[in-house]
Amino acid sequence: MSAVNLIGLLPSELEEFALGLGAPRYRGRQLATWMYRKGVVSLDAMSDLSKEFRAQVAEHAVAALPEVEQVTASQDGSRKLVLRLADGHRVSAVLMPDADRITLCLSTQVGCGYACAFCLTGTMGLERNLTAGEIVGQVLLANARLAGEAEGGPRVTHLVFMGMGEPLANYGPVVTALRILTDARLGLGYSPRRITVSTVGLVPAIERLGRENLKVNLAVSLHAASDEVRSRLMPVNRGWNLAALMDALRRYPLAHRQRLFFEYVMLDGVNDSPDDAQRLVRLLRGLRAKVNLIPFNDWPGARFQRPPLPRVLAFQGALLEAGITTTVRWSKGEDIGAACGQLREPVGAFAMARPGERVAGAAG
Repeated sequence: MSAVNLIGLLPSELEEFALGLGAPRYRGRQLATWMYRKGVVSLDAMSDLSKEFRAQVAEHAVAALPEVEQVTASQDGSRKLVLRLADGHRVSAVLMPDADRITLCLSTQVGCGYACAFCLTGTMGLERNLTAGEIVGQVLLANARLAGEAEGGPRVTHLVFMGMGEPLANYGPVVTALRILTDARLGLGYSPRRITVSTVGLVPAIERLGRENLKVNLAVSLHAASDEVRSRLMPVNRGWNLAALMDALRRYPLAHRQRLFFEYVMLDGVNDSPDDAQRLVRLLRGLRAKVNLIPFNDWPGARFQRPPLPRVLAFQGALLEAGITTTVRWSKGEDIGAACGQLREPVGAFAMARPGERVAGAAG
């Protein structure tokens, strides 16, 4: 029987784990504090645990993180972390500094099964879901890297579930990870308002997430305002069309001052016309919405192009004129294959990166 990975267990589950070893419940809380609050995963470093208890834990469990196989730095300051999982699969997480915030873009699956036409990850198909430990582990690794680079260095301030995979298709582990990340007492203590979960529009999962009372932000990958165009770009639309999706979103519970986010990748001659803008205005009418326009990020073999800047700005202007908060989001990390829609599991071995070391060369 393989050892249980403590990382990814809820604090309550860590308490039950301790009880199962014949130890008091508070020992589980101590494990949670060391791993999640302090970022310490070595049992030997957990100094307030007795040697006997640590030995018991080591017999039945591990605290295992993915392995940082490569770190690639972008000219814009972002960094792509290629992480090797225990079974040899790789995923990417992207650190993106911007003024007073550091955002981490997380992966939730190896590959993706939804085959959006403009997304490189979708060409992989789905290999497997990540565990809650592999999701939380990305945050722990990113924070450890930041702390190792500067004395008392910053930690990740914002989390976006927008890397490889469809988060709501890996529902259970993602929700468990969110509970660990937002646990203010024994978890990592992130405010739900600083976490955004993206989805291609899985209506039943959106409705289910709304009942979890997690209060995290929801971002919907929209990319078209008509069923005809969206079904060509996103096969998921054939299962849950725009009417079904928008109906679910109008019922989605929002906290005070919270908005729904809509991601809209702009594709030259496909979804960027003035008529497309007006259709989007009508679709979002009455919603507390913010639209992020994302000029297409190219990748080898893609059959789309980025629209000219004047057309992007005209599209934005039409939405702003209708009273819809709209930004143009120029993706970070485009030069290293880390921008929105560019992530793909690397093939082949990389030179190992030692802690704190940057490895040159692009992954893709």
